[in-house]
Amino acid sequence: SNPFAQIGERRDVEIRSEPVQLDVKPLPPNAPPSFSGAIGNFAMATDAKPKSVQAGDPITVTTSIAGRGNFDRVNAPVVEDERGWHKYPPSSKFKQDDEVGISGTKTFETVLSPNEKKQALPVLAFSYFDPAKEQYVTLRSEPIAITVQGGAAVSQNVAASQPAPAPTGRPPTAAVATSKPQDILYQLTDRGRTTESFVPIYTRRVFWAAQSIPLLALLSFSIWKIRRTKINNREARRIAALQHEAAELMHKLRRKNATPQEYYAEASRVVRVKAALASGSREVEPNMVNAETAADTFKLDDNSRDQLRRLFEQSDEWQYSGAHNGPGRISPENRREVLDLIENLK
Repeated sequence: SNPFAQIGERRDVEIRSEPVQLDVKPLPPNAPPSFSGAIGNFAMATDAKPKSVQAGDPITVTTSIAGRGNFDRVNAPVVEDERGWHKYPPSSKFKQDDEVGISGTKTFETVLSPNEKKQALPVLAFSYFDPAKEQYVTLRSEPIAITVQGGAAVSQNVAASQPAPAPTGRPPTAAVATSKPQDILYQLTDRGRTTESFVPIYTRRVFWAAQSIPLLALLSFSIWKIRRTKINNREARRIAALQHEAAELMHKLRRKNATPQEYYAEASRVVRVKAALASGSREVEPNMVNAETAADTFKLDDNSRDQLRRLFEQSDEWQYSGAHNGPGRISPENRREVLDLIENLK
């Protein structure tokens, strides 16, 4: 038996750790255009399929960024030269190698559509800040050869297709030198001969030159109409892809078994997608939308603006640290508050 069992007293004791000072340095100025806030050490690999397409067909470019750092700030690589290409919003998935999500691989799939003949994919660039070297590092994809058929307007030389003048069937009349009488009878009966041509009009250059004017006008109008249709189709496909992604995300948000990290990541993503859809003809990419941009797009009041800021802050906290100071699951009240906020973004 314990002799001190009757005289002992149990009580809670609060123990505090000593404060730890942190030296937080600001990032250097003049960040590269492809820098999205990633800090750590990363490597990039790129592949594309298919490598032989027709102009306007999609090419899926897969980019894997592996390493150690804040993967929530790792965005899809930037296309350095988009001339002759149409880029659709990328999708991403993350495979973590540790418990906190600092080490792993993030894979992006970006669909590119060539508008003209191309021999290689455009260069993709991804930038991050290396804290060990204390400088920005830019990774670029290796050249990937492709084959693009069609897309170049073929100009035909109308004059080259003209038929050769048809023979008249009469041999050329040789000039015959005749002696003209010098009396008055010659003046009355031997009139001067006028030369007339029986060559068909379609064998003359003037005819084809006149016909080429409406033909060129029709060809120019057809090319303009085709280009306009392609532009409208690209915009329609972009809007359809964003609407489909928003619907899928809203369906996921209504699940009750999602972890807080998944829930807040999906919630912030659907806000970015809806803001991109609401931008209209400006074609804002979802990855470029933050809390302030979304609040300005939907013209939120101060209360809703604060709720949106808290949503993005919670998403960053879960994604960056891999852990959260709050509960391990989302309460029904918080879930309802987030859903009401997102559903009212119109």
